[in-house]
Amino acid sequence: MDGMLSQDEINALLAGMDSSGGGDAGGDAPADAPATDDAAAATPVGGGVIDESLLTDSEKDAIGEVANISMGSSATTLYSLVNQKVNITTPQVELATWETVINNYERPCVFIQIKYTVGLDGTNILILKEHDVMVITDLMMGGDGTNTEGEIGELQLSAISEAMNQMMGAAATSLSTMINQKVDISPPQATLLDMINDDPSDIADFLTGTFVRISFKMQVGDLVDSTLMQLYPIDFAKTLKDTVITGDSGGDAAPAPEPAPAPAPAPAPAPDAAAGAMPQMDPSMMGGMPQMGMGMPQMGMSMPQMQMMPQMMNMNIQPAQFQNFAGGTTIMAGGENIGIIKDVPLEVTVELGRTAKPIADILDFAPGTIIELDKVAGEPVDVLVNGKFVAKGEVVVIEESFGVRVTEIVQ
Repeated sequence: MDGMLSQDEINALLAGMDSSGGGDAGGDAPADAPATDDAAAATPVGGGVIDESLLTDSEKDAIGEVANISMGSSATTLYSLVNQKVNITTPQVELATWETVINNYERPCVFIQIKYTVGLDGTNILILKEHDVMVITDLMMGGDGTNTEGEIGELQLSAISEAMNQMMGAAATSLSTMINQKVDISPPQATLLDMINDDPSDIADFLTGTFVRISFKMQVGDLVDSTLMQLYPIDFAKTLKDTVITGDSGGDAAPAPEPAPAPAPAPAPAPDAAAGAMPQMDPSMMGGMPQMGMGMPQMGMSMPQMQMMPQMMNMNIQPAQFQNFAGGTTIMAGGENIGIIKDVPLEVTVELGRTAKPIADILDFAPGTIIELDKVAGEPVDVLVNGKFVAKGEVVVIEESFGVRVTEIVQ
């Protein structure tokens, strides 16, 4: 009567709200409630969700330091193969899935799978763009890096596999020095893939889930300015990081040397010494530390770097020895590296001659048509290696096959 609700009416209203799905302070949250902190840690990416909690930021930093050192040795080896300045920048470590690799990388590309056989037990995959592989293999075969027309064939895949074998072998040697145990790899296998129609489980089982992707900025002279990717299983990446930082590879490692006696205390610095000056490292100790376009920080070091310094300081560093060249000795440019690629097959072509014809004449070609070439009878034929003119020769008959007797080498 006076416009006030009785207690029974209030209870009836509250009971009606509960039955209609509304929640009170102690009820269940509605379906469209905000996501929890755990759900926020999962990053949605095209084709799947990446759980960022699988790898902490400190683990990413440490894995990046290991990759930085390994790829530094690889860059030095690649320089010796292509005789071009090679620069590989600081790596970027992140979690990825097969869908993110497809969406963020140029296709088709070359997958190179490397398996560790001694010292470590795991697999990693290097991914190079098709154009980058063509440039590197052309440089390896003596070209100028511009012969990139056409598609990648067995010749290029064989050459890039050999290059990766040398590069990752150098990286394995660096790891071996850091963990004081032999590390070896199996011969890499290179495959050209478009990724869209490929099943990741046919390449490696770990590609079907979430894995570690390490991206490097790679420059080879003025010919390549691209991105190189390295893929690791998460468990193997963590094991590799722990092995390098702690020196525990899980195997029978060599016994640690006896600790050296503590050195005598150093004399106090002179009064005019700059306060807060950083201690200087012996320049000879820097010789064994690979450089990748990134200098040592001047005002401090990250925690992974500080953890890895004891292993670096215990490396066996020796001065380089150089051979004395006798007077009058002629050294061929690039001859010191030729032994590395002697097994790479090259395509040899003999060209009898050439001519130019309009399309109308070509359409009239039929069995019996005679095509006049630009060379006269008896003139030497051209010998080309991978499309490069290298020699002249004369046609001979060897039993039932044609052959060419080389008469002149073109300088």
